[in-house]
This record gives sequence, C-alpha cells and structure tokens, in this order.
Amino acid sequence: MLELQNISFIVPTEDGGQKAILNDVSVKIDDRFVAITGPNGGGKSTLAKIIAGIYTPTSGKILFDGVDITNKNITERANMGISFAFQQPVRFKGLTVRDLITLAAGKQISVSEACTYLSEVGLCARDYIDREVNASLSGGELKRIEIAMIMARGTKLSVFDEPEAGIDLWSFNNLIRVFEKMHEQTNGSILIISHQERILNIADKILVVANGEVTKYGNKEDILPSLLRGETSSVCSKAAN
Repeated sequence: MLELQNISFIVPTEDGGQKAILNDVSVKIDDRFVAITGPNGGGKSTLAKIIAGIYTPTSGKILFDGVDITNKNITERANMGISFAFQQPVRFKGLTVRDLITLAAGKQISVSEACTYLSEVGLCARDYIDREVNASLSGGELKRIEIAMIMARGTKLSVFDEPEAGIDLWSFNNLIRVFEKMHEQTNGSILIISHQERILNIADKILVVANGEVTKYGNKEDILPSLLRGETSSVCSKAAN
C-alpha cells in the first residue's frame, strides 16, 4: 500500500550548513497495524509528516497504492485516503464536535451516526456532540475526538503521531482499547508513532527509526523482545507519563 523509496530530508542549520533528519529511508508498509518507534530526535515525526504531505522530502519517492504522491500536498493525499492525527490535536474555536465529525465524513450524517463514532472512542455522545472544540476539552478528550473523526473518514491509511503524548493514565488506557478495536475492525492500515510498550504490543509489525535511518523492521514477535531488552537505542515505556 505505502512504499518509501530512498527518502531523505535535509534542513539548513543556523551556521549555514545542513543537517540530515532522514537519510535514504526505504520501506514498504502494507500491514494492517504498524508501529514506528525509536529514540527522540531520530526522525519518526518527520517521517510521519512526509507521509501525510506536511513536509516534502529533499529526495526520494513515495508511492501510495502504486501512485507517486511525492509532490502531492496534504489535501490531495487526504482526498486519496490518507489521514493524519497530530501529536497535539488542533482546537477549533466556534466549531462543535458534531461539525468536525460531519466535515470528516465528507457528507451530511445524522446526529445518531455522529454519536455512534463518539461512542466508539468511549465518549458519552450526549455530553460531547454539541460541545465546542476549544480549551475546555482535555488532551485525552481531544485525542479521542480526533480518532472519532478519522473513523468517520474511513480512510485507507491512518497515521497517528504519538497519540499518548500529554494525556493521563486513565485516558491512555482508554486509547489502548480504542486502538485494539480499530485494529480488529479497520479495512485500511494504521500507522502509529509511539514509545509505549502497550501500543507496540498490538502492532502487526514494528519499524525502528534512529539517527534518520531504519534500523529494524519486522514482525512484532521478532522486534519487540529486543526493544524491551534494551538492545537498540529505542526506549519503550509501559504507560503514559
């Protein structure tokens, strides 16, 4: 489904030089649930934003369902079936949760349908459907609303950048249950960047990115034990901070 061919991403430095954030990354991703992990600053989030179309690679090619999308922007990729969930979800003053889920679905949906998506992510629909997406919502609530939006879109590829970041343990436990359910029910692929052992443990495959390169990629059963033993520079945590 998704193929990265020799992807590099180079940025200028303050001293007039250059720094390679990603260096010649090549990988094929066609499993239902793939987790990307690795040390902070290793290039994981940059890779996710390149897949989503937020960043354009300095060199290399990206294929999605066999189509070259390297130079397509985030809107074009969204229309092709790629969703992206930010590490820090965006707040939309003046828009309600119902508005966002309707926009995500790309069509008029009933209140009942919108409520179903909220229920899927563990939120009481009647308490949230008409709430404004503003600072009154917690990080965990925003994360789950964002997941509900992605479920409403029903895209071929859903990319999540550290969904556990900045949420409490209770919300994290609920997120795990949501991703487990998504894993069981999705007709597309899920790509999650995470350090958390519980998220890595429900993946089909694990991709380790360090120093801008792919250092390991394979079945969870082959990769996760070495991560837990500390044999790579990746750090796995058991729960959200």
